[in-house]
Amino acid sequence: MFAGSYSCKVDEKGRFIVPSPIREQVESEGQAVVFIKGPEESTFLYSMKEWEKVLERTKASLDEEQSRLFMHHIVSESGTSELDKAGRILIPGRLRKLIPLDEDQEIVLVGMYHRMEIWNPSDWRRFISRSEERYEQNMSKIVNLL
Repeated sequence: MFAGSYSCKVDEKGRFIVPSPIREQVESEGQAVVFIKGPEESTFLYSMKEWEKVLERTKASLDEEQSRLFMHHIVSESGTSELDKAGRILIPGRLRKLIPLDEDQEIVLVGMYHRMEIWNPSDWRRFISRSEERYEQNMSKIVNLL
């Protein structure tokens, strides 16, 4: 399970060093990862094992038209990468462009159970700020689950 949030520097080639807790999980599920466009200005990152589960769930749950839309708009736009020997992952170029990097070339990785989200730090802070009221409204139910 992916959890936590991590700041990572992206080098000039579009690679970032994967934080050790995340790297250990990715390595345990193989070296490959899949990137897809997420909502807002985020990108989703799945281990290959989890991505295969997503594909199986969609095959079982979507009708033919929905499946074609999923394949045309999500799967066809996905990109893969592998963890290299230095513990880095390359964000595929077309997906890297979806994360508007600032001059400091930093991203935020956010654990979301079975996947990670990748955000520009400014966009992440704005998203959290905008969702604060909804969080407060739902806090009692969230706390009861803890």
